[in-house]
Amino acid sequence: MIRHTDCGSRNKAAPCSHTHSRRRVLVGLGGVAAVSLAGCLEDETAEEHPADPLSLDDGQSCDVCGMVIEEHYGPAGQLFYADGEPEDRDGPAWFDSLAELLVYHDERVQRGWELRDAFVTDYSSVEYDLLEREGTTYVSSHVEAAAFADATTLTYVVDSDIEGAMGEDLLPFADEDDAAALVDEYGGEVRSWDELTPST
Repeated sequence: MIRHTDCGSRNKAAPCSHTHSRRRVLVGLGGVAAVSLAGCLEDETAEEHPADPLSLDDGQSCDVCGMVIEEHYGPAGQLFYADGEPEDRDGPAWFDSLAELLVYHDERVQRGWELRDAFVTDYSSVEYDLLEREGTTYVSSHVEAAAFADATTLTYVVDSDIEGAMGEDLLPFADEDDAAALVDEYGGEVRSWDELTPST
């Protein structure tokens, strides 16, 4: 049974039950708003939280050429976008060559995609091999998660005599001295991430 109270007939010193109810509603709405805002902030924080590189040793195929990444020479890479993913799966796009990574990335930038994180093989962090085959020098591939580093912070050797999965490739190093030493022996030049283009 609903009970109606006429506050106008009460003593002004006595609190009106409508006032308490109104306060409770306002306090409740304020609490809901605070919880909702906190939830939004948590979602934004989760979206901005950096990704971690993945191991590419489970038969993953390059998103450009379709070759199995771990079966080929040279640096590998993975790109995480804030607003898009490869068509056939969740997570990053992955590559068996940085030349292909740059072409793919340029196409996504043209579509308005925002790069969230980029990881490539860091040859300063691994024991790599240079192998001769039919007069061509190839660099070994390293696809375990620990071999990847933030692509935007590395130094790249371009136009060297060393090849990767798709021919001439870029070789990334965290240590600029490692990159310079490779250039001294195998030619090429050193560039930063911001200086790289699909035609590099």
